[in-house]
Amino acid sequence: MAVALVTGSAGLIGSESVKFLINKGLDVVGIDNNLREYFFGKDASTEWNKQLLLSSFKNYYHFDVDIRNNQEIEKIFKEFKFDLIIHTAAQPSHDWAANEPFTDFTINANGTLVLLENFRKHCPEAVFIFTSTNKVYGDTPNKLPLVELEKRFEIDSNHKYANGIDESMSIDQSLHSLFGASKVAADVLVQEYGRYFHLNTVCFRGGCLTGPAHSGTRLHGFLSYLMRCCIWGKKYYIYGYKGKQVRDNIHSSDLVNMFWHFYLNPRQGEVYNAGGGRFSNCSMLEAIELCEQISGKKLDYAYQEQNRIGDHIWYISDLTKFKTHYPDWDFTYSLKDILEEIYEYQSHLYQKGIINI
Repeated sequence: MAVALVTGSAGLIGSESVKFLINKGLDVVGIDNNLREYFFGKDASTEWNKQLLLSSFKNYYHFDVDIRNNQEIEKIFKEFKFDLIIHTAAQPSHDWAANEPFTDFTINANGTLVLLENFRKHCPEAVFIFTSTNKVYGDTPNKLPLVELEKRFEIDSNHKYANGIDESMSIDQSLHSLFGASKVAADVLVQEYGRYFHLNTVCFRGGCLTGPAHSGTRLHGFLSYLMRCCIWGKKYYIYGYKGKQVRDNIHSSDLVNMFWHFYLNPRQGEVYNAGGGRFSNCSMLEAIELCEQISGKKLDYAYQEQNRIGDHIWYISDLTKFKTHYPDWDFTYSLKDILEEIYEYQSHLYQKGIINI
């Protein structure tokens, strides 16, 4: 039986990967030490999700290990023979990274190097999938010719990126935030292990990755946190751009299905943009309206003029390259589908006492 390793296994993409792979018949080893609680507080703890995985799947094996600890990581690689590695563990916030640059960089860059080197040494025939980010492009998207509409910014319809930003955009000479810089380092390492050592590696540069299992907080988890605020009357803050900043949103299940297609037919040192594209995107104002419509409640929010450093005004992914390589893949969740599921799931977990507001 094939065995997969998933880092960040109690997080949004990690837990979705665990469930998906077990349903495909794989045994899954998960690594997650709940640093998300350290980053963002008790509201962001992933402990509840870890316990759900352990109670739901007999062939899920969990390790509370820090991915920076090479000695402990190597023990796991020696104990199991992995066919697939999905690396989702990260420090994921722009703002948080500036508070502890060493912590951010060692997790995102050094931790990725630890995993890559153990992959190369112990199971080089496996497939290594990395959840990168569109923040590797820095603020270059903000230099695009944007048009201000009533509720959103849009790109000029004649521009080459009118269908979304593709992988040709430069990641160089732009303002990334320290988080973006540490993810660039990891992204390039993953590519290099594919190209230099001829290993099966891929970077999925995610737009807004979302879904019901997201432990959304003020600093990370846009749609999940927005819906939680709407349901329970927490104050939400919009930072800059008049609330018209645009993000594309992809459900965690659709992203993990992209991973699966790559695993079945891998390539070396590949890069794909992965978001909701033109199929699923919204501005902050549009997302608020939809959350209010679904929850039946008005959101209490405030506007702050100062935008987050390096934050994108408009970002929509172009998935043409991935769809060309893997034509059998497609979206299954629209934006409304995503938010309705978040609403129902968060309400269910609260009623069961699994999460607190």
